[in-house]
Amino acid sequence: MFEGLLQGVWALVLAGPVLAASVAATVFVVRRRVLAPAGRPEGSDQVFWDLFLGACVAVPAFLIPTLVSPWTGLFLGAAGAAAGIAAYLGTPRYLARRAARQDLREQQAAHLAAAAAHDELMARWRRYELDPACSIDYPTLTDVRLPETSALIKAMRTADQLRTASHRGYPDAVSRLADSLTAAERAAGIPVEQA
Repeated sequence: MFEGLLQGVWALVLAGPVLAASVAATVFVVRRRVLAPAGRPEGSDQVFWDLFLGACVAVPAFLIPTLVSPWTGLFLGAAGAAAGIAAYLGTPRYLARRAARQDLREQQAAHLAAAAAHDELMARWRRYELDPACSIDYPTLTDVRLPETSALIKAMRTADQLRTASHRGYPDAVSRLADSLTAAERAAGIPVEQA
């Protein structure tokens, strides 16, 4: 009896983690495929193969120790069921956190690119404001009575406010600033190659 108990414990220690990991991984992969966004269709054929491969690991990890010691099968079945339930319930939260991290990384990259473009646009604008030759040649770029220049100043203010707040709409505000600056330069009669 002691020998059977010892074999059961060894079977439980060796096969338990394998069974729990294979069940959890299979449930996670299948659940991820089922919850895939609409733009990424996952075929039922792929789900079948995920289940098949998971079963190729889980079934032997369950059956072999159960044949060695029947009471081990009870514990292994409970461990496999617990791992499957935990993976089933945890997958949506994990995927949501991963998507949020990805969204944050994309937002930060877009913010950095917009900040670089914003700096270039402001350097371009300062040339007309601070360079005496440009101010004399194109005085309309500093005249806020003109609608194009007024729109440019408003776009500058909006982009500056959204930059300091790290707002999601900052890249769009920088695009509007670029369009406004181009429109103001066009209205001032600045040749395209000079702008």
